[in-house]
Amino acid sequence: MKIAKVINNNVISVLQADGSELVIMGRGIAFQKKVGEEVDQEKIQKVFALKNKQTSDNFKMLLREVPIELMVVVEEIIHDAKNNLGKKLSENIYVSLTDHINFAIERVQKGAEIKNALLWEIKQLYKEEFLVGLKALEQINEKFNISLPEDEAGFIAIHIINAEMNEDVINTMNITKFIQQIISIVKYHFNIEFEEDSLNYFRFITHLKFFAQRIFKGTHYENDDDYLYIMIKQKHKEAAECTEKIKDYIKYKYEHDLTNEEMLYLTIHIERVVNR
Repeated sequence: MKIAKVINNNVISVLQADGSELVIMGRGIAFQKKVGEEVDQEKIQKVFALKNKQTSDNFKMLLREVPIELMVVVEEIIHDAKNNLGKKLSENIYVSLTDHINFAIERVQKGAEIKNALLWEIKQLYKEEFLVGLKALEQINEKFNISLPEDEAGFIAIHIINAEMNEDVINTMNITKFIQQIISIVKYHFNIEFEEDSLNYFRFITHLKFFAQRIFKGTHYENDDDYLYIMIKQKHKEAAECTEKIKDYIKYKYEHDLTNEEMLYLTIHIERVVNR
């Protein structure tokens, strides 16, 4: 492999035969090296193959600013997240999570902390991602001899959720707020507490995630099955009444009209999570 670009002493890029680019990281791998020279294989520590050109360009710019030790830790966090969650993550997480953690470390070293206003919701709605965030916090604190607060585990979880849903941070935080609002409506309507470890609660949360995505994008289910919804509404009257409350709330808060198809699925999920 030959060097295509020197980013800094520790980072280079190379071009493969098919024209795709690899970003290669290793301590001193580019020291006194020039474009066109052979890569020192023994100095390679990490190899990143980012398919999206804009993401790759942003990543290379970011690597000019962050220490190699941080990038090694971030890569381990992402690797652990993929293995523990068993989900595909958008490659943009290499940029967003690296940038966030680098900034978080700078903040805490200057004595400035930012509170995570959605920490409670993240703990409740995204338990697996939050556990990954807690483990990441341990790795960062141990490696850099600092003490990032638990709030940062929540922020790390948000970045992981972004990558799962291929959303940006603002959208994910809005989706999290939305889910919590809908859950509150259901809880107060039925005057119950959910079994948060149950399969039906997990299914309900998953449905709400994609439901929220459609609302914030202004999209709907294509079909609008009046007949089936009428049948479900008659069969599950209490769940349907709760769905009507949610419909009114979403119309008022987000100016989004729910279709009968959306209300059908929402009613079914509410019935499941409340009565099973």
